[in-house]
Amino acid sequence: LEHNWRQRQSSSPSPFPGLASGVLEMRVKEGSKIRNLMGFAMARMQGDISGVGVSGGGGLRQVVFSGSGRAVTKTITCAEIMKRKVGSLHQLTKLRYKGVREVWESHEGGASEMTVHRTVPSISILLSKDPLDPQEPGYQPPETLSALWEDKDGVDALQTASKRPLGLSTYSSFPDSKRVCLGLDEETLALSTPLAN
Repeated sequence: LEHNWRQRQSSSPSPFPGLASGVLEMRVKEGSKIRNLMGFAMARMQGDISGVGVSGGGGLRQVVFSGSGRAVTKTITCAEIMKRKVGSLHQLTKLRYKGVREVWESHEGGASEMTVHRTVPSISILLSKDPLDPQEPGYQPPETLSALWEDKDGVDALQTASKRPLGLSTYSSFPDSKRVCLGLDEETLALSTPLAN
């Protein structure tokens, strides 16, 4: 029994109305290789490809990554890699559902076919070197390197994330369960640890 199938997605308008005509649109598919997608997109954004509409040698200003169904996670991965490598990119994310029509054809016993209509999630991520409207739902400002290491009060994030104080306590070498198993009390432990005094 041999079956062939083909898939058609209904065309839908761009979720970002009013984009310039020179915006790079990367359509991410389930079988796309991230290395290939990112190699092409990074070259265009950084202006390494000549003669393909990149003006001024500074690269493109905006790129849209879009994917649906099982390609949604790969689409997000591509956008995050681009944000880390290029830096200072404004992000606008739009989620929606897309209609997909699958046609299954059987080659045995006549030309029968079955059509299946499905609704799959879809994501489109606009990354821009130019500022975007911060009031638009789905907007994320560029991350600065210092924001990764400091919290709102300017205190080191590693210090605030720690559950215990950074200094060593008198019991640091003997967790409670070991102390109980060894039959050590506080006085014996204080005498046996060199950091206690």
